Amino acid sequence: MTQMTAPTSTSAAPVGVPMLNLKVKILRFDPDKDKKAHWTTYDVEAQPGDRVLDVINHVKWYLEPSLTFRRSCMHGICGSDAMLINGRNRLACKTLVRDVAKNGGTITVEPIRGLKVEKDLLVDMEPFFDSYKAIMPYFINESPAPATERVQSEEQAERMAHSSNCILCACCTTSCPIFWVNGSYLGPAAIVQAHRFIFDTRDEATHQRLGILNQNTGVWRCRTAYNCTEACPRDIPITQLIEEVKRAVMYGQA
Repeated sequence: MTQMTAPTSTSAAPVGVPMLNLKVKILRFDPDKDKKAHWTTYDVEAQPGDRVLDVINHVKWYLEPSLTFRRSCMHGICGSDAMLINGRNRLACKTLVRDVAKNGGTITVEPIRGLKVEKDLLVDMEPFFDSYKAIMPYFINESPAPATERVQSEEQAERMAHSSNCILCACCTTSCPIFWVNGSYLGPAAIVQAHRFIFDTRDEATHQRLGILNQNTGVWRCRTAYNCTEACPRDIPITQLIEEVKRAVMYGQA
């Protein structure tokens, strides 16, 4: 295990805001040099209100330029920076330092599980998105378009409100023990995305999607462990939505 010391803090602390001395322990892997992953620890100062992403950015910008990870919007919308932080799937941009470490404490950061690690915290997301594409995540309606909009009631829109909030960060799917051992399982995120269209009264492909989810790679692989619900950074009741899809499959209708 390698240890490195930060030359500066992540940001200048406002007057009266204490700085925290942290150990940031990151699981590193470079396929060009390493046979297996190894831990490297960095000493960093941070404010309690800093995000873990701020801390990781600091490590990359000032200590280890080769550190590789994904991030984009940095505001919990794009879902790019899903990581295993202190043993739990989280978005680094939504996780505050004060919620995962105290002064002198350690923050551990690893890549999400169940997907091939390309380098450091970067994983191959293609299998995840293949599952997403398999459930036909797009609006299908072959009926003639009405003169105005395809109108929904508030109750109809509310039916798919939770599943519409999914940002495809993969936190739920890569927290699922079934997905870890069976990569062919569509996974919670794909099922949630299917839910969004299955219960959309304007869509006409419900039975096609239910047929896909009724296969041995679909909803029946779920063992209701609740890991997915606990991991979701958007507070989507994923286990509940999967149960709703199971009932729809059983009765052949949404």
